[in-house]
Amino acid sequence: MTESHSRVAIVTGAGRGIGAAVARKLASDGFAVALLDLNEESVKQGAEDIVSAGGRAIGVALDVSNAEQVEAAVARVAEELGAPTVLVNNAGITRDNLIFKMTEQDWDSVLGVHLKGSFLMTRAAQKYMTEQRWGRIVNLSSTSALGNRGQVNYSAAKAGMQGFTKTLAIELGKFGITANAIAPGFIETDMTAATAERLGVPFEDFKAFAAKEIPVQRTGTPDDIAHTVSFLVSEGAGFVSGQVIYVAGGPKD
Repeated sequence: MTESHSRVAIVTGAGRGIGAAVARKLASDGFAVALLDLNEESVKQGAEDIVSAGGRAIGVALDVSNAEQVEAAVARVAEELGAPTVLVNNAGITRDNLIFKMTEQDWDSVLGVHLKGSFLMTRAAQKYMTEQRWGRIVNLSSTSALGNRGQVNYSAAKAGMQGFTKTLAIELGKFGITANAIAPGFIETDMTAATAERLGVPFEDFKAFAAKEIPVQRTGTPDDIAHTVSFLVSEGAGFVSGQVIYVAGGPKD
């Protein structure tokens, strides 16, 4: 099928874990991919790996919560790869603590990266999508959006991502742009490994305990999320918008 729109994707938080897996998958799907992350070394290496495999990619370092950096990064992507029509808002951090111990900085930092970062990235990228009257936005939420002890900031941010997504779907649908959210469950990443370390539990034991509570009896991997993203940004997902898909090995309320 001939496609009139450009096949250029931006993935934030692409320096490792889920973001890196998504970038690799989209590259294998034929997209030119811009890997964005605070860690310049990691995204440049990721881009080099994609190029070495025959794809097109660039790595760009930025703070997604900084409006000037976001505008400059998206403009660079458009100049070097072409107008972006796919945006995956994956960048995220954790600053876990019980609410009586949580600082304002812990709160502001987490909401700044997740919510403000996604807002700034989407605002910058959507103009290219509306011009081409085609686009795909995928936002990373989490099962923590339903509430999770010690994560009042992260839970609020991930719940906010769901409302953000649904509103984008309403506003941008007439331009041929879909917006969906993925809410991962337990995914084997550096972030979950750090949680295990903070709790003083070996990561393998942490994963084994989690798997017992998951209907499919295993924990997830970044590739599980990457495959879901691959579907949501495809031509075949054009009638799927405003949805929150829990990729958690079982049902969530």
